[in-house]
Amino acid sequence: MYWKTLFFILHFSLFTSVLSAQSWTPLFNGKNLSGWTQRGGKADYKVVDGTIVGYSKVNTENSFLCTKQTYGDFILEFEFRVDDALNSGVQLRSESRKDYQNGRVHGYQFEIDPSSRAWTGGIYDEARRGWLYPLTKNPAAQSAFKNNQWNSARIEAIGNSIRTWVNCIPCADLIDNKTTIGFIALQVHTIGNDASKAGKTIAWRNIRICTNDVARYATPDATPSSSGHGAFHAEVVPQVNAIDNTVSAREQSQGWKLLWDGKTTKGWRGAKLDHFPEKGWIVEDGILKVLKGNGGESTNGGDIVTTSTYRNFMLSVDFKITKGANSGIKYFVDPEMNKGAGSAIGCEFQILDDERHPDAKLGVKGNRKLGSLYDLIPAPDQKPFNINEFNTALIIVRGRHVEHWLNGTKLLEYNRDDQEWNALVAYSKYRDWPNFGNASEGHILLQDHGDEVWFKNIKIKEL
Repeated sequence: MYWKTLFFILHFSLFTSVLSAQSWTPLFNGKNLSGWTQRGGKADYKVVDGTIVGYSKVNTENSFLCTKQTYGDFILEFEFRVDDALNSGVQLRSESRKDYQNGRVHGYQFEIDPSSRAWTGGIYDEARRGWLYPLTKNPAAQSAFKNNQWNSARIEAIGNSIRTWVNCIPCADLIDNKTTIGFIALQVHTIGNDASKAGKTIAWRNIRICTNDVARYATPDATPSSSGHGAFHAEVVPQVNAIDNTVSAREQSQGWKLLWDGKTTKGWRGAKLDHFPEKGWIVEDGILKVLKGNGGESTNGGDIVTTSTYRNFMLSVDFKITKGANSGIKYFVDPEMNKGAGSAIGCEFQILDDERHPDAKLGVKGNRKLGSLYDLIPAPDQKPFNINEFNTALIIVRGRHVEHWLNGTKLLEYNRDDQEWNALVAYSKYRDWPNFGNASEGHILLQDHGDEVWFKNIKIKEL
């Protein structure tokens, strides 16, 4: 224990001495807004007592005070204080181009969120893809922000890695390559026509940036490694890999692998074929699409299944549905079980537009709605889902125990291959299929139900 403690002290002392040599450049001179320019809305920005203060204004869009200079790899630190009535953020690697929504500011945003949601330090993609790292990914960081007082922030943007801290607590760890260089901006969020929020403030001070030799000054990873040598690694903060159809170094070390490579049909075949369907499915721009048919079950290109089988696993699939669409992700599929019309047989994570597809009103107690174990166990009516965006389905299988997750929220869990399960199956549409759901392993399936649905980032971790 003595040697571990001594090693830690020496390691930390070396790190702090390296930081003391770090070269910082102030982005704000404490006197005026030299080096900054305003874009977007018409909220007011003023210099008050050595701080930049933004004032909310009715009937104007999001306002951004932007650096005139652009930055690629950097470490940014600042302090901020926000009125509880507002929402705000700090843009990084952001852009304003005439060819994109007529110059609208867009790009990565460090979230400032004083509401009860408490997502300060999360990463939002302003005017582009939406949330990349909500703090549902890292709930431990939701207590980092302190209302009605000054808070400190740190952002490290190095290569494809963007990490954030609030009051020295690690918040977000994102891998993404959408934009590698851009300006930094201070946001005053729109308040619409809500006059009660007019004149509320968000303030920033002590804004400084390091752009030289930034990898040398990057924060060491946060927890002691299992090696026992006092080294550090990054397992404490969950990482989000937003680069489509890739496995990050962290994911690979944890055992994740791609189930679809994003380019070809390798590893997949038709459920009732010995090859990939010649129609009904296409690979386009990194997306696997089942195309619109006549709305029938497996009547266009037909279902597709993995060429391999799986036993215990975590399966993650990003999907996006067209309005009114029906599809599904099945597991423990035996393609030999149904050679006739209709879909191959297996347990199904239902994919459905609950508002528009009639199947949502069928079954029992909503057990055919989105996220349900189809025709067996209903998912909650209230669940995180956006029909206009990609959503993430996660299926976890550990022996008899199975869980369905949607966008980071657990929808349901159940045990199969017991008396309760067999009784449940006996009252479902699967009652005529022998030993349904009790196989020790099976194929994974993406369903053709006659509607256009998109899939990407299909990953599996075998347990």
